[in-house]
Amino acid sequence: MVVSLAAKTALVTGSGRGIGLAIARLLGAAGAAVMLNDIDRDALQTAGKELAAAGVKAEGLSGDLTDPAFPPKLVDSTVDAFGSLDIVVNNAGYTWDNVIQKTQDEQFQAMLDIHLVAPFRILRAASGWIREAAKTEAAQGRRVMRKVVNISSISGTHGNAGQAGYSSGKAGILGLTRTLAKEWGRYNVNVNAVAYGFIETRLFQDMTSENAEIEMHGRRIRIGVQPKTIEAVGYVVPLGRSGSVEEAAGPVLFLCSPLSDYMTGQVLIVSGGAG
Repeated sequence: MVVSLAAKTALVTGSGRGIGLAIARLLGAAGAAVMLNDIDRDALQTAGKELAAAGVKAEGLSGDLTDPAFPPKLVDSTVDAFGSLDIVVNNAGYTWDNVIQKTQDEQFQAMLDIHLVAPFRILRAASGWIREAAKTEAAQGRRVMRKVVNISSISGTHGNAGQAGYSSGKAGILGLTRTLAKEWGRYNVNVNAVAYGFIETRLFQDMTSENAEIEMHGRRIRIGVQPKTIEAVGYVVPLGRSGSVEEAAGPVLFLCSPLSDYMTGQVLIVSGGAG
């Protein structure tokens, strides 16, 4: 069976690089029109050019998802650009780690804002269009399945020392996923989550390297993991290695495709067996 997303529109947050870009590539290759989003304008423009060169119908909107006004703008821009919204992948995020006694309120809240509050605002903004579209389709005797995929982590399913904020945000998105699966089933929306393990992105680089930091809201934030964590992957992951962004994107394509039309409220763990 060939997976086709022709005539579908996908919104993928954090799609300027890494897993988000890999997801956008796969969805676009399957025929979906893609709205790209990233806070990094340069990365977003580069991603947009790449997808366009590959023949993908894509637009991009840069902005800060933690700004309360931006998620509705992003949803409206997606519908305005493509006339539809069929797939939402809440992927954007970053890490700001510390043990709990050294974690400030600002740091903890920042992790909740990007990993839980921003997806909530996007889905709330999308709810009006999704509900009205579903009602129109039902009146016409049609059933059109739509998809939401929220990105979590095994830090959210199992916890991880030094990540009180990140783990809390990634655990919270699972509660939102399961609740929306119950609320939106009547609108023919599958709402699922993917929880990643060790995936080869900038969040899983040696944190002692010079490039292991990002700028967020005027702060330079150290990202990455301890070298000993990278060294331990061969022992703690049953498959013996970390995963590529392409391997991370594949399960998302499945959850966005007709192959998952009777699957909702579930968490798919993509970790090479680690947990």
